[in-house]
Amino acid sequence: MTTNNLKNNLDRVIEDFNFNSKKEYKLIALFGLLGDFDSFEYAINLKNFINSNQDKEIDIFAIGIGSKIGKEKFCKFTGFPRENLEIVSDNKIHTDLMASKGVDLGLGGWINMLIMLSGFNSVETIKEVIRGYTGDKNSRQIFSAFDEINLFNYIKFSGNLFKYTCGEGYLRPFELATFRLKNMIEIINNWNDYVSSSHYLPQRGASFILNCKNQIIYKYSPNHVLGYSPVMRDPLKFLRDICE
Repeated sequence: MTTNNLKNNLDRVIEDFNFNSKKEYKLIALFGLLGDFDSFEYAINLKNFINSNQDKEIDIFAIGIGSKIGKEKFCKFTGFPRENLEIVSDNKIHTDLMASKGVDLGLGGWINMLIMLSGFNSVETIKEVIRGYTGDKNSRQIFSAFDEINLFNYIKFSGNLFKYTCGEGYLRPFELATFRLKNMIEIINNWNDYVSSSHYLPQRGASFILNCKNQIIYKYSPNHVLGYSPVMRDPLKFLRDICE
């Protein structure tokens, strides 16, 4: 597909979903299934960015594969604004916007996804999983001392645990893994609402930033799991770079 075709397809998406903005820039985040790990993590990070950058000249919109019920639960859990998230039933838009379908060995969505999570053809996925357990001095902490963390309704503790055991001001060991485990528990508990079709489990997302003339000034399309940004230790760096 040529760049012109991509631009035309993106223009059609903007028109169909009324993704119009009076601001200088807009981000269109393409999620895979709502029940994808990357969708949850990306949405939470975007929500935090929106809350902290109300004065920035950028609007943020998203599209995900799922249902209306799934959307309601997704937005309630992640905090992503409902009015800025559109739901589709298949991956046609993802194909039109050249997002990766992930691994497709003809073994079904479940098997393909498990193969991807094992790091098949992607060392970056394994590195990112390991980083979740080892921490990262060059990444920001996730939990504050006041956050209450509840895992399976049996393991409950506050963010103080990370502070007392590993300090603060950086991504502590097991902190990112705990954050992802919380997301995973929410997905598993509401699986049928978040995963409308397991066929689309391997489907990856994409990110596009457009200027006020709807010209694409940034695009990123990962082909692996836990890679919704090119710099995962600072996943929204690309947004801040545009806005600053």
